[in-house]
Amino acid sequence: MEQNKIYKRYTITSALPYANGPIHIGHLAGVYIPADIYARYLRSKNEDVLFIGGSDEHGVPITIKAKQEGIVPQKIVDKYHNIIKKSFEEFGISFDIYSRTSNKIHHETASEFFTTLYNKGEFIIKTSEQLYDKENNQFLADRYVTGTCPHCNNERAYGDQCEKCGTSLNATDLINPKSVLSGNTPVMKETKHWYLPLDKYEPWLRKWILEDHKEWKPNVYGQCKSWLDQGLQPRAVTRDLDWGVKVPLEEAAGKVLYVWFDAPIGYISATKEWAEEKNKQSAVGSSSPTTNNQQQTTCLTGRQANNFIDWQTYWKDPETKLVHFIGKDNIVFHCIVFPAMLHAEGTYILPDNVPANEFLNLEGDKISTSRNWAVWLHEYLQEFPGKQDALRYSLCSNAPETKDNDFTWKDFQLKNNSELVAILGNFVNRTLILTKKYFDGYVPEIPALTERDKETLHAIAGFPIKISNCIELYKFREALSEMMNLARLGNKYLADSEPWKIFNTNPEQVKTILNISLQICANLTIVMEPFLPFSAKKLLQMLNIGKLKWEFAGKTDILKPNHQLGKAELLFEKIEDDAIIAQIEKLHKTKEQNNMNETVVTPAKPDISYEDFAKMDIRTGTILAAEKVAKTQKLLKLSIDTGIDKRIVVSGIAEFYDPEKIIGQKVVILINLQPKTIKGITSQGMILMAENEKGELCFAAPTKEFNNGSTVK
Repeated sequence: MEQNKIYKRYTITSALPYANGPIHIGHLAGVYIPADIYARYLRSKNEDVLFIGGSDEHGVPITIKAKQEGIVPQKIVDKYHNIIKKSFEEFGISFDIYSRTSNKIHHETASEFFTTLYNKGEFIIKTSEQLYDKENNQFLADRYVTGTCPHCNNERAYGDQCEKCGTSLNATDLINPKSVLSGNTPVMKETKHWYLPLDKYEPWLRKWILEDHKEWKPNVYGQCKSWLDQGLQPRAVTRDLDWGVKVPLEEAAGKVLYVWFDAPIGYISATKEWAEEKNKQSAVGSSSPTTNNQQQTTCLTGRQANNFIDWQTYWKDPETKLVHFIGKDNIVFHCIVFPAMLHAEGTYILPDNVPANEFLNLEGDKISTSRNWAVWLHEYLQEFPGKQDALRYSLCSNAPETKDNDFTWKDFQLKNNSELVAILGNFVNRTLILTKKYFDGYVPEIPALTERDKETLHAIAGFPIKISNCIELYKFREALSEMMNLARLGNKYLADSEPWKIFNTNPEQVKTILNISLQICANLTIVMEPFLPFSAKKLLQMLNIGKLKWEFAGKTDILKPNHQLGKAELLFEKIEDDAIIAQIEKLHKTKEQNNMNETVVTPAKPDISYEDFAKMDIRTGTILAAEKVAKTQKLLKLSIDTGIDKRIVVSGIAEFYDPEKIIGQKVVILINLQPKTIKGITSQGMILMAENEKGELCFAAPTKEFNNGSTVK
């Protein structure tokens, strides 16, 4: 990779949110606020920027939701696409286009991409047996199958993953699998699919990532290395489903492109759509009205003559910098799979960086759409009108850039009241009020400078450089902190200078103090804008000036003497306790409802014969050693004395038990369960655990001393 390369343009993508629910604060903190900061900053520097967003509208969860509600999938995605798009607009996420993957142009683009790879012979064909629902005459995608997890006995595991222990699964791994469609036990049936041979591209990927992109964030680089070290396998690009982009082959009737394959192509199709619309506008000599979230539109630097836009320059010109903003659950798709697709196609540029964030939790618990444990953006905008920047500030200052972080309503209130109001807002308000009081709202001149004045002016010039460096290294929390430090500088300068005390004796010095303070305010409008766009616009109005580009940041003569200021207003408002209490109570009600739902007793399983039970060899045993399984959060490797041998069992109990504290624990173990390899470890058996309505586990064990190997009957 070329270091410090100068690019002509920037293509910025943000992960396409899934159109089966609204946007929540985890999405904002992980993806959309960082991407928006980056895009706004680059536009301020007059760069040619294309910022792409859109709804991911294909895949099984949408078809499941549609069946549950008795409507067609298109109605589901229409509903949530509109909610998401409107929320982004009101929140100030400045997409140049917010598209959707159900659009005709996307289906055409994804089909063309598949056809190109197909004609180049890049796919391999595999025939395999998959679960099939005879009643519905349909192959079952992973999420259409539920059953008992073979690792932790969770009876509500999905066919792709057990959400209880976190283990990745295949649908055929489940014990007692059931079809979500009919509730019946599915059968195995043969089907044919096309696969992208990721193993073929592994040597190239190892060099491109591990050697050429060592500057990537440690969490991104580390996850990529882990995947590559485990060895890549061919991945199916088609699936048996009736919702999605149809596979453009006669022999593939009834199949669609797998959503992981078609969704990232949505970035490309959105670019085509955007370019077509812009070129139509140019052709008729008009431009469409700008919406609230498009006040900062793409610059025309580096485009072709007559403003004609060729979409390909944003994806195929090596002088374009491509950056993907995503959460950590999308790292493998944007760093390994999508680059492999682009590489196989052969004409596209590759991402320069993929600054993925970790996850944001809510009040100490994992954000969950299914449990309604979230702060939904559209609800926040209704309940806190005009306070977009309060949430943007809170989420950016607590962004999960290097590790999972936690959002709490109390911390949100504290950041607003103690930082935005008490530091930034207080400085701006005092400066403008004092200027109105002493100089009738006109910018005073600078008669002379003290050493303190000179030090302050010198310090102002350094902040844009620090903020710029942080943003370009994707350290948005640090950049935001430096922006706030500029306001702190202004606050301290005013407090130390005390113009209200010296005006009667030294009005000339007060002129200097307020001029410098106003120059800080002008600088704040520039460096605030990527982070707090609504407040920056409000401050511009108070200063009675137009929007300033980044090139003016650090200058200390932006506001000229005798310039008339606008009306001073409060830049931020305090958030009172009752508003926060209402939000906390709202979450408590959600938790209570979840607990009520979880207290429903699991129905009894169908009767079995005594002969079936007698086939199970269940014994007492003792845990001799325990350790965590590397690169997992919930698995322990246990060494167990069964009385007849000593064996290894992998168990998903790490969430509830520390390994060092369960050595010597008596257990009950099923010893004649077929061995299974989990994370490279051969597990020989299953320890029996009791599970309560909260999902907590405890050992099923003898109540008094029993020899290891005693049978359970």
